[in-house]
Amino acid sequence: MKVTIIGSGYVGLVTGACLAEQGNNIFCVDVDPKKIEILNSGGVPIYEPGLKEMIERNRAAGRLQFSTDIAASVAHGDIQFIAVGTPPDEDGSADLQYVVAAARNIGRHMTTPKVIVDKSTVPVGTADKVSAAITEELEKRGLSPELCSVVSNPEFLKEGAAVEDFMRPDRIVIGTESTPAGMRAKEQMRKLYAPFNRHHERTYYMDVKSAELTKYAANAMLATRISFMNELANLADLVGADIEAVRQGIGSDSRIGFGFLYPGTGYGGSCFPKDVSALSKTAKEHGRDLKILDAVEAVNELQKYTLVQKIEKRFGKDLKGMKFALWGLAFKPNTDDMREAPSRVIIAELVKRGAQVVAHDPVAMPEAGHALEVDFKGNPDGLKQVSMVDNPMNALDGADALVIVTEWKAFRSPDFEQVMQKLKRPVIFDGRNLYEPQSMQELGIEYFGIGRHN
Repeated sequence: MKVTIIGSGYVGLVTGACLAEQGNNIFCVDVDPKKIEILNSGGVPIYEPGLKEMIERNRAAGRLQFSTDIAASVAHGDIQFIAVGTPPDEDGSADLQYVVAAARNIGRHMTTPKVIVDKSTVPVGTADKVSAAITEELEKRGLSPELCSVVSNPEFLKEGAAVEDFMRPDRIVIGTESTPAGMRAKEQMRKLYAPFNRHHERTYYMDVKSAELTKYAANAMLATRISFMNELANLADLVGADIEAVRQGIGSDSRIGFGFLYPGTGYGGSCFPKDVSALSKTAKEHGRDLKILDAVEAVNELQKYTLVQKIEKRFGKDLKGMKFALWGLAFKPNTDDMREAPSRVIIAELVKRGAQVVAHDPVAMPEAGHALEVDFKGNPDGLKQVSMVDNPMNALDGADALVIVTEWKAFRSPDFEQVMQKLKRPVIFDGRNLYEPQSMQELGIEYFGIGRHN
């Protein structure tokens, strides 16, 4: 099938590459010429395991192309995926200007029937806005709005496992209209996703608004579990309980399960923060306060300061002359995404207290450099207090303590004898509970986890 992907960012690239892998003819378009230049020269502007190799393979096979030519992209695909960014607006709502702009471009150039697919994460009612924008452009040209139908097909891709998630989805959600055009669109989407349903049917068909809400509901539920466990972990610290034992005790309940029950330094990334905020904003627009989600956001913001509070309790508020090694910059492992990363808050707070930070991350250091330049724009002297090294062990040289922020596998089993030799003091602040407190005590390491027996 001929498919156009509008937007060559995270969702667009994964969607395009994976659909090309199934034999479809994919045209990826983006308004950013630098991004398209990188892709056409063999590079990939984001880090995602397996994605670069898949793009290379399908470009070589002629099934995947990248361009800035909007008219050509509209002409190419019978199915047009809108996968552009929906950043948070100042009031927390999703900014739909790029989605609507993409819809208008389709309406300006289309001459044959098209299925328009909202792949971007968008609030309930966006499909109506997309349809209205396209209809307006079609009517300006004297064409019938019945030429197109808008479908909601939200993505459920975990950063760091997005290719695997797309190729082996646990569910495919498709929301269509109950019109003749909507029924035709449903059939085309069924054909497009047929290869992903060979083992068993994974597709859930529903109305458009329900599909739009499903995406936000899923991310809000996961974010809620994370904030709930962080609240419990902080309580465990106060009462002397072990949150890991609690996690196993409640996770064994089949009604609860083990997923997303790991306490830490708070969630970040491109999805949870903005989606929780946007869902809460949507509710307020309809006269309803989602009090649980407001609490989830508040808890998450406070959690990013938890490690700093532990450091302050151990060393005092004045950290001048002290150096901290920091392992992990990305908001989660297997990605270089620094959006809303807890490391940014932790670094800023340590520097504010006069400390020096030496950081390491397996892949995110270039992106972290850009992010920290933004964070320290008004404080260039503070930025000089932060450095990055290519080897995690080198970050430890002469440091007063090790701070772990991201749970990369490479950090799970370090040479602790070497860690102790390099650190000025054998102190670890573990924001991801990678190590067992008892083992650390036996090694002579002063250990501070999140909700463990510290």
